[in-house]
Amino acid sequence: MLEGRRVAVPESRELDLFTRMLERNGAVAIRCPLVSIHDAEDAAPVEEWLTRLVAGEHDILVLYTGEGLTRLLGFAERKGIEADVVAALSRTFIVARGPKPAKVLRGIGLVPNLMAEAPTTAGLMQTLSTLNLEGKRIGVQLYPGGEEVLSEFLRDAGAQEDAILCYRYASDEEDEHVLHFIATLVSGEVDLIAFTSTAQVRRLQEVARRFGRQAELDAAMQRILVAAVGPVTAEAVEKAGWPVGAMPEDSFHLKPLVTASGRKLAKASDVSPPA
Repeated sequence: MLEGRRVAVPESRELDLFTRMLERNGAVAIRCPLVSIHDAEDAAPVEEWLTRLVAGEHDILVLYTGEGLTRLLGFAERKGIEADVVAALSRTFIVARGPKPAKVLRGIGLVPNLMAEAPTTAGLMQTLSTLNLEGKRIGVQLYPGGEEVLSEFLRDAGAQEDAILCYRYASDEEDEHVLHFIATLVSGEVDLIAFTSTAQVRRLQEVARRFGRQAELDAAMQRILVAAVGPVTAEAVEKAGWPVGAMPEDSFHLKPLVTASGRKLAKASDVSPPA
C-alpha cells in the first residue's frame, strides 16, 4: 500500500517499531524524534503521591497516558515499592482515558474498571459524570501540557483532586534536527506525515514559529497527506490549521494508522489528474 512512498515519522517512544511497520509496507521512512521524554526532575512529589496511592487514599484513579503509568511504575521500582503500587492499583477503581494506559495495565495483570467514552478529555469527563464523585478523592496521572478542564470538572463535582505529573518533554537541544526535518517537509520530498501524539504537533509548530519557518511549514502541510493516530492527535493537527487526511476509524494504534494511511494514498493515486 505504501510502496515507494516517503513517510515522515515524527515519533519518539516507538520510533523503531513504527518505522519497521512502514518499511514492511514498502515505504521509505524519514525519521525525526521530535520529542524526548524524561522522568520528572524532582522525584519527591512523585514518590509522595505513590505513597498516598499505596495507603489507599484514592477512591478513583484517572490514567491519562501509558507513558505516565510506565513512568510511575519506574519510580516505584527505584523506591523499592513496585509490588505495593501494583497491589494498590489492583484495589483502586481505575478509569483510563484510552488504550495506551490500558495496555500498560494489562502488562502487570490488571485492567481498567472503566474506559473513557472517547479517548479525549471530553470523553473522560462524560464517563466520570456517570459516577458519584461527591466527596471522593481522585488521583490523576497528568501529562505535560495537559488541559486544566478536568480539574475544573472535578471541583464542580465536589471531588478532591490529587494530581501528579511524573514526566517531562526535554527537546530544546534537538532544534537543529527539527529544523532539518522542517526543511525536508518544505522541499516536497514527503508524501505523508504521520503524527502519533499532540506533543509532536506542538513541537513542530513551536520550532517553525521560533525560527521563522511557520508560513513555509503551513504551506507544506497543505500539500502533504497528514495522518493522525486518533481523535486527540487529530484535534491538535486541526488546531494547527493542517488538514487531517487519514485516521483509523476505531482502533487508535500504529498498525491501523499504517493501514488507514496506505488506503488514503492508494485512493489518491487512483484519481486521474485533470486533462
